[in-house]
Amino acid sequence: MANADAVAQLYLDSFGNGRLGVATVVSLATTGNAVAAIPLINGGLTNSGNVASSGAVIVRRVTISNPTASSNNAYVTITTSSDANASNAIVANVALANITAAGRYQDLTIAQPYLSNTAVSGATTSALYVNVTQGNGTATVTVSVYGDVVSF
Repeated sequence: MANADAVAQLYLDSFGNGRLGVATVVSLATTGNAVAAIPLINGGLTNSGNVASSGAVIVRRVTISNPTASSNNAYVTITTSSDANASNAIVANVALANITAAGRYQDLTIAQPYLSNTAVSGATTSALYVNVTQGNGTATVTVSVYGDVVSF
């Protein structure tokens, strides 16, 4: 007979797509780099100093949701570095055009090379960073990152 708690004994790397990280109450009111950090696997990626033995994740989707007000004039990027360097962009600069009222959401397009063949390694970062390039009033949102765990 199977053990009833068998699923609880598995790690996220035993499954397919899951939520890798979330940042809640992210303010879109002020522009800046690293307005919010999104810890990957709750900061659980290892960092041994090299890619081969550090944890890694494949980012499949980033969703902006739960707006407190219309955010359709705001622009954001999501990067692997807190300096908002465009060469580290998971999501390139994008307008939150669909976030027009409460209850709306928007899936953001993953940028290359992360879209097709590059995992985010714990040797590079253990968090992603939300950068607001154009603010929008007092709106706050939730940023969720989904994907696959390659290894811890």
